[in-house]
Amino acid sequence: MSEKKANIWRRKRSRRALVQALYKWHMTNTALDEILVEFHQGESLLRADKSFFSEILSHAVGSNNALQATLLPYLDREYDRLDFVEQAILELATSEFDLRKDIPYRVIIDEYVELAKTFGAQDSFKYINGVLDKIWREVRKAELI
Repeated sequence: MSEKKANIWRRKRSRRALVQALYKWHMTNTALDEILVEFHQGESLLRADKSFFSEILSHAVGSNNALQATLLPYLDREYDRLDFVEQAILELATSEFDLRKDIPYRVIIDEYVELAKTFGAQDSFKYINGVLDKIWREVRKAELI
């Protein structure tokens, strides 16, 4: 397997763990450091990109109020009416839009829509897709050219 393909699978595993970790943070308000230690020592990050995981999770937790403010204009409901899975997915994808300009927006949207299909309510992936399609246009204006 090529290095690039291996890296893609490592990121997929990281994103899956990211949704679980941020969901846990929302549910329990556990300190970021504790969650990082738990996931780095556990099996969730085996064969995953651990530095990518730490980078995105740290940003999502540390900038959570700013992420919510970024997302709010694109939602059709109050933020607190989203379930924790939807919140986590939207915050993580928006974090990637912000931090990882090297990852095409389409990849980010596709990955998190798939995670919404796995972890979210029955049709939440449709809502996630619609919101992320609006968000990237604001956060990644340079890619519209």
